[in-house]
Amino acid sequence: MLTVSAVITAAGKNSRMRKDQEEMNIPLQNKLTLPLNNGGDSSTIIETTINNVLNTQNIDECIIVLGHYCEEILPFINNIHDDRLKIVKNDPVDVGLSVSLLNGLQNISSDIALCVTGDQPTVSTKTFNNIIETLLNSDNPHKTISVLRRIEIGKLGTALGLGMPFAGDRKELINYLKGRDDNLNPILREIFADGFEFYGVKENHPNELININHYSEYESIL
Repeated sequence: MLTVSAVITAAGKNSRMRKDQEEMNIPLQNKLTLPLNNGGDSSTIIETTINNVLNTQNIDECIIVLGHYCEEILPFINNIHDDRLKIVKNDPVDVGLSVSLLNGLQNISSDIALCVTGDQPTVSTKTFNNIIETLLNSDNPHKTISVLRRIEIGKLGTALGLGMPFAGDRKELINYLKGRDDNLNPILREIFADGFEFYGVKENHPNELININHYSEYESIL
C-alpha cells in the first residue's frame, strides 16, 4: 500500500493581507494567526488547517514549511501536540512557493504527498480524504494529480488556474520542482503537458474554494 504524508506551506510574505490591514487602519497581524470560530472553539487559520490535515486518513507525517513571519506563526503551531508534526524553515526565506513546497517534500519519505497551503482552513478533512482517495484509486497514482477543482470535476482537460490543495507522487513532484522558484500553476501546467492525468475533486462546501488573501475574504469565511 502506498504511504501518504502532507506538506503545509506557511512561509509567505502576507503582503496583500498586510496592505488591507494598513488601509483599514487595523492592527497588523499575519493572516495565518487570525482567529476563527470553529463550533465554539477558538482557533487560528493555521491551527485549523493543520488539524484538518492531521485528521485525514493515512497521513503518516505532516511537514510545516515556515519562512517569513516564522516567529509570529510558530507559537500557534506549537499548540498542536502530534508526533507526526514536523517543522522545516526556508533558508533563505525570500523564495517562491515552489521552493517552499520542495523544501517540505524533501523532508518526507512517503510515496504520495498531500500539498496544502496554511491559509486553507475551510478545506475539510472530508475533501482532503477525497483528494487522496481519488489519486490512490486512479489507474496510475504515480502519474496522476488529484486536486480541489476550480471549475470542472472529474478528469480534467487543462491545468490552467489550478493550485493547492492537491496530491501527487512525491518523487515526481520533486523532479519538477527542483531548480524552480515560481508559483505552482506554471509547474502544474508543465506536469499536465507531460501526460499526467489530472482529476478535479468537488468541494464539500462552497467556502472551500475561497482563497484567504485579503481581509474581505477572511471576513467572508467568519
